[in-house]
Amino acid sequence: MKDPNVDEFIQSADKWQAEMAYLRFLLLDCLMVETYKWRTPVYMVGKKNLIAISSLKEHCALNFFNGALLQDEEGLLIKPGEHTQLGRWMKFNSVEQIQEKEDLIKAYILEAIEVEKLGLKMEKPSEIPYPEELVAIFAAKPAVKTAFEKLTRGRQRAYLRFFTDGKQSETRTSRIEKNEKYILKGIGITDCICGLTKRKPSCDGSHRVIENFKRWRKEVIRKAFVAPLFNPNFAPWILENN
Repeated sequence: MKDPNVDEFIQSADKWQAEMAYLRFLLLDCLMVETYKWRTPVYMVGKKNLIAISSLKEHCALNFFNGALLQDEEGLLIKPGEHTQLGRWMKFNSVEQIQEKEDLIKAYILEAIEVEKLGLKMEKPSEIPYPEELVAIFAAKPAVKTAFEKLTRGRQRAYLRFFTDGKQSETRTSRIEKNEKYILKGIGITDCICGLTKRKPSCDGSHRVIENFKRWRKEVIRKAFVAPLFNPNFAPWILENN
């Protein structure tokens, strides 16, 4: 559901109105809850603030509050400051740039949601220790150990966070055993497992992504959501600001 305060925020912005409108659509399309906090649009899962939209002088941005926990294999996330711990930015300066990276942007959004649902936390500066249950499985199944060591550092850390977050030994063992088959295939804990796309967190094979539908949806978005922003009959506030 849209928050009317976000409508006002976008309409009154000096710049990046169309870009923020498009980003807003992508966030809502990922079933996030829209709110307005700290004079900016904020998107939530449950009671947790996950992503915000910002309008700055040289760009607009998606602010991922848990961005440091994402794998970011595409290198799209930026650390906003030297002492920033968790937060990361994804910057944009045109609608075309957002359209070109739409699938990747949504993959990052969905991964942020999945990371929150898994309860992953920022590890301390030292390396995450291997739980003894994982060490035991490595000793019993060398192929799993070899496959785990071949994973990217980001995938390894995500698995280790998930495994070590289990409070009981039985829980940790169960989590490791359930993910063995994915480790052996080189698949990360938030990677796609249906084969239709490279990255869809917790993909169970049920989502259907076909090119014709994607092209149709993009055209619908352009006509119904973005184009009106440049039509004076629908958006007189643009003329007022120019």
